[in-house]
Order: sequence, then structure tokens, then C-alpha cells
Amino acid sequence: MKLPGDFHLTYCSNIHPGETWEEVRANLGTYLPQVRARLNLDGPFGVGLRLSAQAAETLEAPAVLAEFQQFLAAGNCYVFTINGFPYGVFHRARVKEEVYLPDWKDEERLRYSDRMARLLAALLPAEPGLEGSVSTVPGAFKEEVGSEDDVRLMAGMMLRHVATLHRLHEETGKTITLALEPEPCCYLETVDEALAFFRDYLFAAPHLTGLAETLGVTGAQAEQIARRHIGLCYDACHMAVEFENMATSLAAISAAGIKICKFQISSALKLIFQQGDGRAEETLRPFVESTYLHQVVEKNGSALNRYTDLPEGLAGQERAAADGAGAPVEWRVHFHVPIFLEEMKQFQTTQQQLLELIEQIKKQRLCPYLEVETYTWDVLPAEYKTLDLASAITRELDWVRERLAP
Repeated sequence: MKLPGDFHLTYCSNIHPGETWEEVRANLGTYLPQVRARLNLDGPFGVGLRLSAQAAETLEAPAVLAEFQQFLAAGNCYVFTINGFPYGVFHRARVKEEVYLPDWKDEERLRYSDRMARLLAALLPAEPGLEGSVSTVPGAFKEEVGSEDDVRLMAGMMLRHVATLHRLHEETGKTITLALEPEPCCYLETVDEALAFFRDYLFAAPHLTGLAETLGVTGAQAEQIARRHIGLCYDACHMAVEFENMATSLAAISAAGIKICKFQISSALKLIFQQGDGRAEETLRPFVESTYLHQVVEKNGSALNRYTDLPEGLAGQERAAADGAGAPVEWRVHFHVPIFLEEMKQFQTTQQQLLELIEQIKKQRLCPYLEVETYTWDVLPAEYKTLDLASAITRELDWVRERLAP
């Protein structure tokens, strides 16, 4: 939806299970009218699409795309962002580390991203100043990047995609951006890692040669094109899990001249306890599930320790209990929880960090595109699902809308 201050707010449709276009279209037809009615919204309603590769291929058919455009027009809806992170199955099956495949070392990730960009160029309203974004994996799962050659390969693939985005811009007048989304245990995990990758690869003269040659432009022009079409998706949950300071990290991104293409408005689990006291096992065991990866970052004094998944972290606590360790620690867990919850029974959420981010968004105006993302609704323990899905989505959007108000 369009809000005062020229903000665009939506929710990501990856909260709805569905891999085929028919399933995606049915979900949008069901939930968009319900959420709009609960929001009492008269104006344009923004849509954050999640499309699997299968759904995207179907939507690209002219007749299917035309029907969807008519649906959007009839409902006074507009698409300004696509979640192009999960390529394949994303619900009700094991996803875990496979969510990063194909990664940016694979030509198939490039083909998928090119298709997403073409679709968004067709769907994005032709309004002055309005930009579209496609969020994507932060390179690859960290353990899958084994050499400098892998890093150069990923950067090269991304810059080939930038060439596609530039051509779309010239053909349509619309600006589409690729938004890399740093995430725990990925190649781009922290803000510092992201800044280094942009500086040393995406915006560095030696790596821009191919883009310049492809487009027939100078090296300086190639850098300008790259800076216009590739940036970051700043996910509040991921950044909070990594203990990033919101104001400091945003200042660093801005100083580096890196575009923030989209903010994902999200919140994580937070637990403060004594090492080995059994509290982590008692409170977090219900959040262990077989679909998604729930990375854990532990703050122990000034040190950060990382666990690839929640069961690994809990196993570490069993060893700490056996050793009699008792240091106070704070855990932040990559489990997207409803953003309107400050506390959940025996532990907290990172809502405070999210509130700090929203204040910075209002203050700095770095990016007007906001997408609530709580895709884990399906696997949230039952005791926390006290609302029907449409009401939960509405409450999250209302929560953001209230806090963005002047």
C-alpha cells in the first residue's frame, strides 16, 4: 500500500504455500481481498510476489500474464517487488540449505533471475520514481564457496544479470534491481562481508570489464549501471540475528554508495540464559522443525558463535551442561516470528531492533520499499497462532503502518 512519506508497504506472499502459478494465483485471489478489507484500505495495494521457477515460467505465457494484469487492475493492486530467493519447493517439504540452490555459481540462477526481472518489468506500474526489486540468495551457502574462483564466478553471473536489467531499463524505462539478501551462514552473512564483496568485485574496475564490453560503455559507465541495478535486501530478522547495529550498518551501506533495494520487515527469536542451564532446550525445542534452516548466533561476551541450525545449537547446550559451564549468553535464532510480538512466553523477540530500524527508515529515507516477511507461519508452534492467517497478515501491516506514521 502507498503510505504518507512515499513509502510502499506490502507483505510477502511466501507466507502462502504454493509452488505452481495456479496455487499462487488462487492464494492471491483469496487473501488480497480479505487483507484489504481488514485494513479498510481504499487506495492502491502493493503486492510482494514469491514465484518459484515453475510458477514464473507459467506466468510468462502472454495469456496468463494478461489475466494477472487484469486481476491486479480490477483490485487496484500493484506489484513492486518479487521474492526470487527460493527457486524450488518452499513449504511442507524439507527446504533447509537447499533453499540456496541453484546458487550464483549456477547458470540456472541467472536464467531464473532474468525471467523474474522480465516479469517484474511487465507488472511494475509506469510511475515516475517507482522502482522494482527482485530479492535473491546472498551468493551461496557459505560452505559451498571454496575458492576465489567461486567468488569471481558469482560476481560475473550477477554482472551478466545487470546487463539484462540495463537493457530492460532502456526498453521499458523501468528500473529493476537485484537485491542480494545477507543471511546467517551464507557467503554474504554480515554487512561487512557485503560491503567487501561490492567493493572488491561488483564495483571494482577489473570485474566490470565484461559488463562494459557487453553493453558497449566505458568502465565508469559500467560502474554507474551496476550501482543502479544491484544492491541489498536488508532483512531485519537476519541483521538482528547477526547482532548488527541498525544505525551503524545503514550508515556504512550508505557511505559505500550501495543501494538498499528493499527492507524486509521481520523479527527473530531472542533468548538470554546461562550456558548449560537447560533453558534453551526447554523453550526452543518446539521451534525445531524439518522444513527450514534456523541458524543461531550466540553472543558470549564480545564473541559471536554460530550454529548452522537450531538442533546443532541445542546439542552444544547439552555439552555445556555436561561441562558445568555457566556463562551468560544471548541467542538470536533465525525463525521469522510475528512482528507484533515483543515477547513469546518465556523468551523475547528482536522487535526492539526492528523498531530501531523503522526509526532509521523514517529518518534517513534510504529506501521506500518495505515488505513484511513472516513465511514461517506454517511451522510456528500452534500456541502462537491465535489468529487466522488473513488477520495475522493484517495485524502485521497495521503494526508497521502505525509506526511509520509521521
